[in-house]
Amino acid sequence: MSAAGISGVGDRAGAEPILRARGLTRSFAGFTAVKSVDLSVRRNTIHSVIGPNGAGKSTLFNLLTRFLEPDAGQIFYQGADITRIDPAQLARQGVVRSFQISAVFPHLTVAQNICVPLQRLARKQRIFWRSTACLGELDDQIDALLRRFGLSEWAHAPAGELPYGRKRALELATTFALDPALVLLDEPMAGLGIEDVNRVADLIADQAGEKTIVMVEHNLKVVERLSDTVTVLCRGEILAEGRYAEVAADTRVLDAYIGH
Repeated sequence: MSAAGISGVGDRAGAEPILRARGLTRSFAGFTAVKSVDLSVRRNTIHSVIGPNGAGKSTLFNLLTRFLEPDAGQIFYQGADITRIDPAQLARQGVVRSFQISAVFPHLTVAQNICVPLQRLARKQRIFWRSTACLGELDDQIDALLRRFGLSEWAHAPAGELPYGRKRALELATTFALDPALVLLDEPMAGLGIEDVNRVADLIADQAGEKTIVMVEHNLKVVERLSDTVTVLCRGEILAEGRYAEVAADTRVLDAYIGH
C-alpha cells in the first residue's frame, strides 16, 4: 500500500514544521559523521531517514534527540532553539525516542510497564504512605493502550517473557503512553520477522495523522509504505529528499545503495 493510502500524505502536505535542523554537523576524531544537514519535519507526518551503512543516520538521530552535542548548527522544536538542552528536558517538552535494542522492564507485567509512563504523565507514584488505589484511575487508559497495541492477552504476563515482536509493540505502547507531540523511532523493525514487521508497521500507521514521527529504518518496504517524506543520507550529507517514489528513482540514491 502506498504512503498516501496509509497516512494521508496529500492531506498533510502543507503542515507546518515541528522540528528543524540547520547546518547540523558532528565529527569524531577528524571524521565528519554529519555535515551541514538541514532538515525540516512537518507536523503530523511520518518522516523517514534512510541511507547505506555509515551514512550518519544514527549520529543525526542522536543529535536530534540531544544524546550527542553538535559541533555546529542549530535544532528547533516548535520554533524554540533546543540545541543545548538535555534529553530529559526535551522529553518533558513532548519529544520521546525509542532505541534499537528492546527496552522494557522484564520483571514487570505488560500492564505494569504501560502504567509506568502513565504514572509519570499523571504525576502519580507508588510511595509507601499512599494507597495504590490512586493508580486505579489509570486502568481505563492502560486497557485502551493494551487494546490499541494488540497486547490485551499479554496484560498480566511478565514483559521479559514476551516474543520479540510483542516487546516492540510494548515499547511503542509505552512510548505513546506519554502522549508525545514528536516521536523518534530508531530502527523499529530491527530483528523482527516478516509477520512482526507487518504488525509493528500497522501500529505505527495507526498513529499517522495524530503524531509526528521521525523514523530511522533499513526496511525500505516499510519506509515506502509509511513515509510522507524520505530523507536520504550518504556520507553525512543529505543526498536526496522527497516522497519515496521520487528518491527511489534518483540515480544518486541507487548509486549510493548498490554502486555503479
